[in-house]
Amino acid sequence: MIASGGNRVRWSDLPAAVHDAVADVLGSAVVHAVSQPGGFSPGSADRVATAGGTRAFVKAVSPAQNTASPAMHAREARIAALLPLGVPAPRLLGAREVGDWQVLVLEDVPGRHPTLPWRADELALVVAALQELAAVGTPCPVPDLPTARESLATELPAEALAHLDGDTLVHLDLRADNLLIADGRAVLLDWPHAAVGPRWLDLLALLFEVDRLGGEDLAEEVLRTSPSTRDVDPDVLTTVLAGFAVFFLTRAAEPDPPGLPTLRAFQRAQGEALQHWVARRRG
Repeated sequence: MIASGGNRVRWSDLPAAVHDAVADVLGSAVVHAVSQPGGFSPGSADRVATAGGTRAFVKAVSPAQNTASPAMHAREARIAALLPLGVPAPRLLGAREVGDWQVLVLEDVPGRHPTLPWRADELALVVAALQELAAVGTPCPVPDLPTARESLATELPAEALAHLDGDTLVHLDLRADNLLIADGRAVLLDWPHAAVGPRWLDLLALLFEVDRLGGEDLAEEVLRTSPSTRDVDPDVLTTVLAGFAVFFLTRAAEPDPPGLPTLRAFQRAQGEALQHWVARRRG
């Protein structure tokens, strides 16, 4: 299994000014912080508790960890602030720019990441959450988002891009490390890549991981039965899968980005798995 994760900074590594900014958002100083693993950000990711008993989830990053990451945090802050009620996502409590640090303070969701390899019952919770997202997010209620076709225009072949039109708010970066299972429901984390696209796109992208980790039959069953995908032309889904295989393998050949030592290995493994899936679907 290919691990995710960058070289995360921890709460104790953050400048005092960042600590003060978080205290300003939460109303009192943080007295306890636990760093969270997973994901592909080199920034901090901490569940925190304040002297006043408030709990929150804090993300902070600067260009010293990765030059592109602060802009992604700033974009996520804008999107998270505009997500309507009913979207299964943590609420944004506040965001601050502290020197060259971008800081997000979000609702702490007391849950855990899905079990890997994927279990059918937990995948069903995510399918239900994506149905909730489609119900609230069609037409897309967040202004000024790019389309999925625009977001992926430099990454996917034209034949895949041709199928990405739609009017639904899509997360566009779903994996187990961007999901929590909490109180019998799934919650979608980390929204910097949100776009407007077809309602089936998030589920198809999530199934990349399900298939890669050995759930070939489970992935196909969900495609056949989910309300999001069961009526989509199978050839369309296969074409998009093939397009993402090209994307992952192309990216895997690039140099390692700063602070993200496992990203290229993950992309290579995902691209190769998608090639095998496409081959099976095409017989």
